[in-house]
Amino acid sequence: MRSVRDGFVDDRNDKREYNDRDSFGIRTAFAFTPSSKVRLDLAVDYSKDDASLNVGRPINNLVTFSGGVLVVTDPVGSGKYKWKGETTPGLPNSTKLKHYGFAGTAAFDLTDNLTLKSITAYRVLKTDDYIDIDATRYEVGDVFVGVDQDQVSQEFQLAYTGEKLSAVGGLYYLNENVDSHQEAYADDLLGPAFFNSGFLRTIDDKLNTKSYAAYANATYEIVPTVRLSAGIRHTEEKKDYWRTTSTFFSLLPAFNATYVFAPPKAKWHDTSPMVSLDWQATPDTMLYARVAKGFKSGGFNGRANTVAESTKYDPETVWSYEAGFKSTLAKQLRVNGSVFYNDYKNFQARVSGLDTDPVTGLPSPKLSVLNAGKLSIKGAELEASWTPVANLLLDTQVGYLDSEYKKFADARFVNFNGSRAFQTPAFAPKWTLRFGAQYTFDLGGPGGITIGGQTRYRSRQALAVDNTPVNSNVEIDGLFQNGYWVEDARIVWENSSKKIAVGLYGNNLTDRAYKTDAQEFSSVGNIRTVYYGNPRTIQLKLTARY
Repeated sequence: MRSVRDGFVDDRNDKREYNDRDSFGIRTAFAFTPSSKVRLDLAVDYSKDDASLNVGRPINNLVTFSGGVLVVTDPVGSGKYKWKGETTPGLPNSTKLKHYGFAGTAAFDLTDNLTLKSITAYRVLKTDDYIDIDATRYEVGDVFVGVDQDQVSQEFQLAYTGEKLSAVGGLYYLNENVDSHQEAYADDLLGPAFFNSGFLRTIDDKLNTKSYAAYANATYEIVPTVRLSAGIRHTEEKKDYWRTTSTFFSLLPAFNATYVFAPPKAKWHDTSPMVSLDWQATPDTMLYARVAKGFKSGGFNGRANTVAESTKYDPETVWSYEAGFKSTLAKQLRVNGSVFYNDYKNFQARVSGLDTDPVTGLPSPKLSVLNAGKLSIKGAELEASWTPVANLLLDTQVGYLDSEYKKFADARFVNFNGSRAFQTPAFAPKWTLRFGAQYTFDLGGPGGITIGGQTRYRSRQALAVDNTPVNSNVEIDGLFQNGYWVEDARIVWENSSKKIAVGLYGNNLTDRAYKTDAQEFSSVGNIRTVYYGNPRTIQLKLTARY
């Protein structure tokens, strides 16, 4: 697969383009059956991405540590996508990614009801990314991040299928190594008197993760219309971390410093159960309820600038409760719905702040990962698809979210008793809507042509965890995206075997400007930068399946 797209952000000072796409990927799968009781599957994949910088738009005046203004920004509005970007001259216009691996599965039928599987996988990920966080011509928040990651996993799985009972159990092992090299350039951060000061901060770190798990799941048919499922997974994780952080000033060599952080190995464990009940109330209606626990591993703050910030953070857990239905009416209308409640504890949040460098005495940005406390998300989802006449499909999805922090401790918020639980959780729009339609013209032997379109809506949402100033409950409006609609359309021809297709796709037809992400680094030169979704794009896609 090859995907190429021109950049949609032009530099206001030169001919560089940003936010383009140039990716290539290939995947091959093989299946072997040496005997009626043995099956071997092997999949190999490779992907590569060689793109320009992903450039956002600053929403704050950029300042030096002494408070002098470097750049006065224009207010960020919405509507049409009309603006030009900017980056530091000389910063490589490059982000590169390479990803490859293989997975092999060997299945052995021990009996008619019992199957043993061995699943082995190996993956490698390499990235070299340049990032201009401040998105200006000044060198204040310029970064290089290079990551070299590899992992190997092995799973043994035993599956049983009976008349009323089906079950699966297994053992899982993962060994992952992540090495990274980071560079931060900020020659202009100290102000005009120290322009081209030769400021460089480097971080080199290594993380090894070993994860061991044992699990079992079973489904039992209580009566022909009722099934009970239950499962449990126990996980043991060990992480070994090492990092060195160095700061260099070519004009101020007395301020050069190096910190080494080599904490003891961290160990975590978790036991996560699950239980669900399905009831086929009628041949066309199924009701279900499910309760499960989830687990997200802890870790170390790999972006810290000092030893004091190099803290360990604990795992995040969530209890999830869900109930819903799936139905088909008159063989034409499918309606599925659900309600859910997720209760997070030790929610992991990345926050920024400002500290004082113990060696230089200069202000030092503080980038921390902390366990924020408790977060609850409740909501409902409804989806429907209707075929009123042959070849015509109408479909829709509606989602509702109500998310809030139950606890978010931060000692800097002294006016609020050390709590910032009043803040809006990020990336949690209250409403998401989608309405779509498509019609297929059957051309007989030559295949068919499908014409379709959709409109999508997201209501107002926060784009960063830090979305109010420290010790304030006033929202930073630029770090929010108001509700917006986006319209897409397509026309696709497929041959009769559906192995060859040619499609013309138009996305964001009204050229709506909408923000998708934000960086809140006001502790570093007052940086606040927002990133936008794609403007109107026209895509020609050729597909061949073998």
